[in-house]
Amino acid sequence: MSSVVSVPGTGAIRALYAGNARAVVARSLQATRSSNWAVVVSGFFEPVFYLLAMGWGLGSFIGDVTLSTGTEVPYAAFIAPGLLAVSAMNGAIYDSTWNVFFKMRFGRLYDAMLATSIGPLDVALGEIVYALLRGGVYAVGFLTVMQVLGLNLAWTAALAIPAVLLVAFGFASVGMAITSFMKTFQQMDWINFVLLPMFLFSATFYPLSVYSEPIQWVIKAFPLWHAVELIRGLTTGALSVAMLGHTAYFLVMIAAGVTLTTTRLRALFLS
Repeated sequence: MSSVVSVPGTGAIRALYAGNARAVVARSLQATRSSNWAVVVSGFFEPVFYLLAMGWGLGSFIGDVTLSTGTEVPYAAFIAPGLLAVSAMNGAIYDSTWNVFFKMRFGRLYDAMLATSIGPLDVALGEIVYALLRGGVYAVGFLTVMQVLGLNLAWTAALAIPAVLLVAFGFASVGMAITSFMKTFQQMDWINFVLLPMFLFSATFYPLSVYSEPIQWVIKAFPLWHAVELIRGLTTGALSVAMLGHTAYFLVMIAAGVTLTTTRLRALFLS
């Protein structure tokens, strides 16, 4: 007599993940080719324009900037990695918030996806992987511009590409989780309200030391500050043990974001 052995929990796992996140990625790539390519291209040129205007224009009056490690670098080399981090953040946030919001609340795309064998974790990973692909293209393109302009000051600048993907992964996973709670366009405006001060005050354009100590602690809580410090250390060669902390920060963001996104999608569409 044969017996059937069941593994506890396998049914619950299959309900969350069907191993078909690539279908979600393929759909996003097809949509980009047909209608969203101009938005993707503009996302690359925006930090380049900032670099030329601020780095070379304003930088001619500022001169060198001293990093937290004591290393002095040209102003253009100081802000370039910050702009790369901002580019990674903006690209990931755009894909994981506004695009996801439209698909979730208006296009009803996720209803159709989750009615098939695709699970909520497939949807979450598929959307995030697409954001990573976009972030990777931005990283390679912008680092090429930096190399041409002589702003990559160390061989470790090559490691900025995986660092950018890590940053994009963190912002995309958390962005999608937050979007799952949004119901109106007015609520979505709060995302831009949070992003703007991070862009201005995360040591993107000037060192953290210009602020008083209490404000420095607030800024250090921003994920963009960790992204800027991580990428700046790699492109300038100013390596430190603190970079491990910046990496850990985004690993925690990724774990929390993917978990919450999967839970929310399951609650919204499968309960």
